[in-house]
Amino acid sequence: MNPDLDRLIRLQHLETTADEARRKIADQPHRRQMPDDRLAAARATLESAKVKLADLQNKRRAEEKEVSSVQTRLAKYKDQLLEVKTNREYTAMLHEIETAQNDIKAREDRILETMMDADQVGADVKKAEADFKTAEKEINAERQALDKEVGVLQAELDSTATARAKLASEIDRRVLATFEQVAKSRKGLAVAEARNGLCTICHVRLRPQIFNEVRRNEAIIQCDSCQRILFFAGENAAVPQS
Repeated sequence: MNPDLDRLIRLQHLETTADEARRKIADQPHRRQMPDDRLAAARATLESAKVKLADLQNKRRAEEKEVSSVQTRLAKYKDQLLEVKTNREYTAMLHEIETAQNDIKAREDRILETMMDADQVGADVKKAEADFKTAEKEINAERQALDKEVGVLQAELDSTATARAKLASEIDRRVLATFEQVAKSRKGLAVAEARNGLCTICHVRLRPQIFNEVRRNEAIIQCDSCQRILFFAGENAAVPQS
């Protein structure tokens, strides 16, 4: 194989590896945002349950305060009942006592309902707390894994850059310039395998004599369509007939 062609194939591999590492590093903020969003959702669920529980507890305390107030009023009515002088006053006081007793019963029923609701919401709070702790633990582990991955990718980039510089220095300047020009215009892909008479990237059929020359891997040959530098990887390619 032509030495510069062999170097270009290896150079393309280094470029592709580096591009993939840079893409993964650039994608890190998005990948970090997803676990952050999950943790925020778990926190919001927990806070919502806590607020609901606090509201129920406040509602219960308010009802209990009102019950105490009505009980005080009821006791006062019962004392006054002993002091009334007419049947009319007696009947009116009995009505006040009955109203107060019904009010107390209704409030006690609401307190019981609130206590039952609070028990359920309290269980929801405990579950939300457990879910939040689990999510926090998992997400911290994910963050550590992402940090480790970035370190590995950065080390790979550094190693690739060193290898690329060394390899590029061994390639003929004109050949390297062609590679870099094509790479710039073709999104980093300057080298393509030719197989079965086709450029495997642009999929345009090569002229038979060109494909035969590419099969020998003895020269720097570019695809007439996409201008990528072609190489032949194996004997499985069919030789087009003239």
